[in-house]
Amino acid sequence: MSEVIVAMDQFRFAAVRRRLKAILIGSIGNLVEWYDFYAYTAFALYFANSFFPGNDPVVQQLNAAVLFAIGFVMRPIGGWIFGHLADQHGRRKALMLSVLLMCFGSLIIAVTPTYASIGTAAPALLGLARIIQGLSLGGEYGASATYLTEMAGDKHRGFYVSFHYVTLIGGQLCAILVLLVLQQVFLTADQMRAWGWRIPFVIGAMLAVIAFAMRRNLHETDAFIETAKPAKRESSIRTLFAYPRQVLIVVGLTAGGTTAFYTYTTYMQKFLKLSVGLSDNQTTMVSAGSLIFALCLQPVYGALSDRIGRKPLLMWFGLMGTIFTIPLLQALRTTTTAIGAFLLIAAAWLIVAGYTSINAVVKAELFPTRIRATGVGLPFAITTSIFGGPAESIALWFKSIGHEAWFSYYLTSVIAIAFLVSVSMRDTRRYPLSESPHPAKSLRHRPPLQRERGH
Repeated sequence: MSEVIVAMDQFRFAAVRRRLKAILIGSIGNLVEWYDFYAYTAFALYFANSFFPGNDPVVQQLNAAVLFAIGFVMRPIGGWIFGHLADQHGRRKALMLSVLLMCFGSLIIAVTPTYASIGTAAPALLGLARIIQGLSLGGEYGASATYLTEMAGDKHRGFYVSFHYVTLIGGQLCAILVLLVLQQVFLTADQMRAWGWRIPFVIGAMLAVIAFAMRRNLHETDAFIETAKPAKRESSIRTLFAYPRQVLIVVGLTAGGTTAFYTYTTYMQKFLKLSVGLSDNQTTMVSAGSLIFALCLQPVYGALSDRIGRKPLLMWFGLMGTIFTIPLLQALRTTTTAIGAFLLIAAAWLIVAGYTSINAVVKAELFPTRIRATGVGLPFAITTSIFGGPAESIALWFKSIGHEAWFSYYLTSVIAIAFLVSVSMRDTRRYPLSESPHPAKSLRHRPPLQRERGH
């Protein structure tokens, strides 16, 4: 009997070890993808004048932000293609291809000549690179969120899947840290504008190759293997239309959450420089510090959702965001110190983390295995391309016409939409991560989880 117990313990330990290894590798690959994507916005202050002629820095940043948004326009296509690939042929293959595509996009940016050298071909090549990166990232979100959710057990799923945004924020943080090191240690401001901005894209391409090699050794999820029979395999937009309530929940939550996220990440760096008036070094330090704070919040909120449920955190984000977004942004515009700016952004992150920490697991819990990657990735990508990607462009446009404060009202409105959706939905934590009932039935009719299950 003791030998049987020892064998069972060894089996459990091996299963836990396999799960943690898969989550770690999946998360590292996600970090690399988001680093590559965010290196663009982190270094836009230095390379915008190399691709866009003129003397107005706001207009140059606006042009750079438009190309940043183009990457988001391609994300729905990437979400559909890679979602279909992940649901039909496995999560691992989709994750491998997405990171390889990101490598190619970063490499193009690293070697593209400037406007002074090749004229309009320079911004055209930059746009092509952003299109490729947009396709890659559109597929990465759904595939990685699905993979992490299916590898995590029911008991701590919120905690484990929160690392999806830990690595997402970590990718942007790494881009900021590379910028900080180059600014403070190796290069002058003139060198950064002349050629130093190419360095992070070379680093990103190299890291993507390493992530590809690591993902080749990932285990496929048991959930996919269980449903990988021809009779059960179905993944298409037509199938997704059979889950209208779930799709609308993803769209509603994402509209507010992604706009808030990109406001306090990609746009905030420009806001601190152009509106608050901080120096380059102060802007980088505040951006890095606030991202570290946001990163630390994700697993805390994720673990909290495993105890109290997902819905309370989503409602916290929606309600507090609706009430405090305008006061926070107004206070930021009038602050005069770097520490004051950091504290205000940190306060905003205490609200936004209610969405970011659990949004991936909530969306994955809405859909059955056979359609999960497409169900998570495609509606999210479409909504992000409409609300998240253009957030920086919209904010800069409001500023360019002299009505910067209007953006805070816009952000409050979309967060209010997310709040209404969170109030109307049921808590997804209560239900097993398994095949959904007939799609015509509401999520409200799903049987509650009776016991904790592992994979």
